[in-house]
Amino acid sequence: MADDNLAAQAVELAQSRWGRLDAVVLNHGTLEPVKKVADSTPGEWREAFGVNVFGAVGLIQASLPLLRQTHGRIILTSSGASISAYQGWGAYGASKAVLNHLALTLSVEEPDVTTISIRPGVVDTEMQREIREVHHTSMSATDRTKFAGLKENGGLLRPEQPGHVIAKLAVAEGDIKHMSGKFLNWNDESLAKYQEE
Repeated sequence: MADDNLAAQAVELAQSRWGRLDAVVLNHGTLEPVKKVADSTPGEWREAFGVNVFGAVGLIQASLPLLRQTHGRIILTSSGASISAYQGWGAYGASKAVLNHLALTLSVEEPDVTTISIRPGVVDTEMQREIREVHHTSMSATDRTKFAGLKENGGLLRPEQPGHVIAKLAVAEGDIKHMSGKFLNWNDESLAKYQEE
């Protein structure tokens, strides 16, 4: 999503296919660079923000004209790393914190669009595999043990669990404007009716 042209192309495709745009789910991101702040470069942080932040901003900007027409929704996939610190995850955590604030900003700037930032929990994804097998050497012993243990002990979420909530929020009937600007855990009590049955 670091390519600015992709956002406009995606929105044009949606409009040409369906004639409208009801929701945008931003579920992309990179963990790189997994390095301490002192060991990383501004260029590496720029690349991370290019994907995680500027890619999101570009797609949102391209989508807003259509989303205003439908009183649409923007769902941002954030992370627990946006409010917790893990050694080597500075760029990732900071970029996800930007998404939380972006949801807040859009809630006041775009009153006709509902924007929510969702913490999906620790999900059994390719990123989690890379954390265990590739990035573990750049992480603290405590964090290494935590993430390896989640896999070994069956503590990882299935992608469908938070995915179901995110999808339901994108298409839910009724007004969810009261959630706009919020950073919510996928399994918050307020989201119970959107969770798998």
